[in-house]
Amino acid sequence: MSYQVIARKWRPQSFQQLVGQSHVSTTLQNALKNGRLHHALLFTGPRGTGKTSSARILAKSIRCPNAVDFVPCNQCDECQQIGLSRSLDVIEIDGASNNGVDAIRDLRDTVGYMPASGKQKVYIIDEVHMLSTSAFNALLKTLEEPPAHVIFIMATTEAQKIPQTILSRCQRFDFRSISTRQITDSLKAICAQEGVTADEDALWIIARQGDGSMRDAQSLLDQVITFANGPLNRSTVVEILGLTDRAMLLDVLSNLVNRDQTLILKDLERIHLSGVSPTLFAHDLLENIRHLLLIKVSPEGKSTIIELPDSEIRFLQDLGLSATEEDIHLLFDMALKGASDISRASEPRIVLEMMLLRMSQAPRIAQLSELFKNGGLQAQPLATQAPVRRSAPAASVQAPASPQLVKRVDPVGLNPQDRWLDFVAKVRSADALFAAKIENLLFLGDKDKKLELAIPHKLAFLKDQVSEPAMLKKFQEFVTQFWGPGFTLHIQQTKDETVGTSAKQMTQKKDEEKEADLAQKVADHPLVKSATAAFKGQIKSIKTNQP
Repeated sequence: MSYQVIARKWRPQSFQQLVGQSHVSTTLQNALKNGRLHHALLFTGPRGTGKTSSARILAKSIRCPNAVDFVPCNQCDECQQIGLSRSLDVIEIDGASNNGVDAIRDLRDTVGYMPASGKQKVYIIDEVHMLSTSAFNALLKTLEEPPAHVIFIMATTEAQKIPQTILSRCQRFDFRSISTRQITDSLKAICAQEGVTADEDALWIIARQGDGSMRDAQSLLDQVITFANGPLNRSTVVEILGLTDRAMLLDVLSNLVNRDQTLILKDLERIHLSGVSPTLFAHDLLENIRHLLLIKVSPEGKSTIIELPDSEIRFLQDLGLSATEEDIHLLFDMALKGASDISRASEPRIVLEMMLLRMSQAPRIAQLSELFKNGGLQAQPLATQAPVRRSAPAASVQAPASPQLVKRVDPVGLNPQDRWLDFVAKVRSADALFAAKIENLLFLGDKDKKLELAIPHKLAFLKDQVSEPAMLKKFQEFVTQFWGPGFTLHIQQTKDETVGTSAKQMTQKKDEEKEADLAQKVADHPLVKSATAAFKGQIKSIKTNQP
């Protein structure tokens, strides 16, 4: 006798054996018991989730002569014939190969005939979305008002391709992807019945690759059993299916969380020797960072949110203690960016290596918070730098609260320009309005006990104000008091503004120099370098909260 594959041998034969679709099986069983079964049913959902099997189980429940509470016996000829798709009264039609209007016309012509045995005739149309528009139109009337002895069951993976006129005439059942845990339990039961020794971790890997499809997982199990020709373990399954080694993946994640660049370098060698696809590895790493974050955020709901073996859940739970939620978010963002780059790169392996190295050097959020705390670098020499301030417009100059600020600079030993700047500051403390006028005068020098100043051509209006006797007297008093006795004033008007420099221009230049110096020191700080390298960014502005 020819070998029967696992997917066919272990196909569910009753609603009790249907895995992961309790909402469908319960509804159909209640409809049968209450006599409320719809004449047109639509089963839709992902591949391998039990749509066609449910259609056959429903057909057997209706037609089995030995059924008790509509539970088929699976032993009688009728059940056997339906299971083998040979029943005369349960007609299975492949919508992909019988999608023309002629096939539906033939169906419509035979619908009126009574069943050869029993009371019900069942039509199962698989992949119904493949029917042509003409075929759907030909089916409309029959589907809406079929004979009393006919039930239509249609199955599809793409319900969006079915016309609304058909959908409105059917009772729809949406099949769900089967959870990895449920698939694993089913594979474990199959291995026990088949006499195959298999580790739970190995079955988890197979179930995960099934991606919610029981049929896909069973086919993979069949393949792995044939190749291994013995006990199934994690390493065997990984090798056969060409997957990422889970142990290596978890080691990489642990080293990234702990920022251990030395171990990451060793992991890069392991990844290279394993021959794993960079795209596949990046995808698996993203998935595990997601698992780590969910376990960190919701430790009490980890068993329902995360579909992983208990051993991996415990590992991720312990690993989560070494990182904050923000740190995990940062790793996920970097891995997501790297995975996108890998998919477009001509050398994916190199991009993967650079991604992992960058992630291993990423600063922790706590370091960044400390770095930018209070707008500066706390506990660092940069914290003592003077704040960067632009000089205020002349009209808004305010006198300092404390007059002691006047003598904050000793004029002895200063060069003439700095001495003029200090002079204007002292005048501002005594008379802010007067200082606002003279800070725009160009300072030319102080040779031979003569303080030489110039009025810029664009500020010619100051000439009349400065020329007033009262203004000159007040100015001379300030010069004698703050500059030194014996100095006289000499003020002229000039069109060449390059001959001297005003106090306002001096202040702006010093502020710009301080700002550039501070920006350079911030850019050279190790933590800032790490942050800009990790985020591939640049410093746009520096703000301080110091007064």
